[in-house]
Amino acid sequence: MRRQLRLFPLNAVLFPGAVLNLHIFEPRYKQMINECLECGEGFGVVLIAEGAEAGDPNVMPHDIGSIAEIVDVQTLPFGRYFISTIGRERFRICEILRREPYLLVDVEVIEEESEPVAPARDADDVLPAVRGLFDEYLEMLIEFSGQERGVELPDGDPAGTSYLIGDALQVAEAVKQRLLEIDDTGARLRAERDFLERLLPQLRRLLERRRHELERRRERGEDNSYRTDQERYFGKFFSLN
Repeated sequence: MRRQLRLFPLNAVLFPGAVLNLHIFEPRYKQMINECLECGEGFGVVLIAEGAEAGDPNVMPHDIGSIAEIVDVQTLPFGRYFISTIGRERFRICEILRREPYLLVDVEVIEEESEPVAPARDADDVLPAVRGLFDEYLEMLIEFSGQERGVELPDGDPAGTSYLIGDALQVAEAVKQRLLEIDDTGARLRAERDFLERLLPQLRRLLERRRHELERRRERGEDNSYRTDQERYFGKFFSLN
């Protein structure tokens, strides 16, 4: 299905079902949100491929993004907004129609593959496997950061599960973009499973060293606090390769 979308290029990836909060302060995006609210429409969110997030009329977006549905609006002084959005359908940009006052694009809405999730080549189905790996990943992330990260994966919804896992992974936005661009749910889940299978052994070793370090500090009566390496081990140093 083809349609026109107002576009908000960001240094972030929005997955279907994920929440994105935005502070709207640039004049062109204040106008865009005003128009969206007046006509009851969402807008497109897409990761920037080239250019700056703010004030760059020649910014180049990636081809695939997600429609953001506005679910809550707080008006702020000077015409600014704080909005909460939820990602809906993915889309592919077919043509940039104009750049001023904001990007307006012609898009094709992408339908999720309806065929059942293909099993992995081993004996287990990919969905239970990736859910188990992700649960372990979250537990370690909480231990590293000291902060609770509530991620409730939906039951009986492989596509929704794959998107929420992609959103929750602490990885570079370019990696998230690659996950978003995978059209087949089974292929997306397998990519996430393969990524977690490579990552978790490294995190287990790191976490064990941290535990030993804390134990030695306790034995010496030293400060038990430590700086975590969660960005290094959960973030930009990892890719799907």
